[in-house]
Amino acid sequence: MENNRNFLSELKHELLKGKMNHRLLIINVAVFIFIQVWFAISRLGGIPDDIIYHIFTLDPNITRLLYHPWGILTSIFSHFDFIHLLFNMVFLYFAGKIYEDIFDSKRLLITYIIGGIFGGLAEIIIQSLFFPLKESALVVGASGTIMAIFVAVAFHSPNMKVQLFGRFSIRLYFVALFFLIQDIIGIGKNDGIAHFAHLGGAIFGVLSVQNSTLLNRIETGFTSLFKGKFGTSKKQQPKSRFKSNEDYNQERREQQIQTDKILDKISKGGYESLTKQEKDFLFKQSKNGK
Repeated sequence: MENNRNFLSELKHELLKGKMNHRLLIINVAVFIFIQVWFAISRLGGIPDDIIYHIFTLDPNITRLLYHPWGILTSIFSHFDFIHLLFNMVFLYFAGKIYEDIFDSKRLLITYIIGGIFGGLAEIIIQSLFFPLKESALVVGASGTIMAIFVAVAFHSPNMKVQLFGRFSIRLYFVALFFLIQDIIGIGKNDGIAHFAHLGGAIFGVLSVQNSTLLNRIETGFTSLFKGKFGTSKKQQPKSRFKSNEDYNQERREQQIQTDKILDKISKGGYESLTKQEKDFLFKQSKNGK
């Protein structure tokens, strides 16, 4: 019983105060367990299983979507198959960890939700415009939103290296391109994969990095709605004194030199080779749009 209490206490702590990446993992797993329990009870004849599809799936057909529009949000947290869940959660764990280290927890949550919605809208629009007569399959899973997170990291730090199978070192940028090309090639195939949702999420990932104003506006909206509950709170910084052009340009040159050194270190040893101070410096530079 003590172990159970410890486990539940740790789970509660991670869900309420842990890293955002861990919270998203817990929510996805919890929704999966809920769905499986519901299906198990349904097979015993206790409750209908069509309610689950009504709540947790996205129907790309616009007419049917009007009857459960919430599916565009709930679908990005739901998985019906264990292998699908496992693959997505492994991907989310690594991509989300890097993303949260580079940016912050609130921005990870925003990218997860808006990236998933963006992917869902892409699936709806493309299906409606180009495949209006094709019977559209229900969309479920976090793949599109994970693509948004992964592609955002890849475009923000293209020289970052990852280890494949513990042996091969490859730049993150090329891994992202591999998945993007795979989705482009898969368009039109009857493989049960929502390729347009993946590509839509990827497009948002690129936009969130290329256009910082877009994400800043969304972040402002989230902040006003949730009052900072879903991210790390930041103390108000004192206003700095005015600087001369010479001082300002000198500071920018020094920051650029430091940034170049860090990026060179990442290209040689990967992101994990950085010290905490270097990670903090890189984070501050990214927040300042430098």
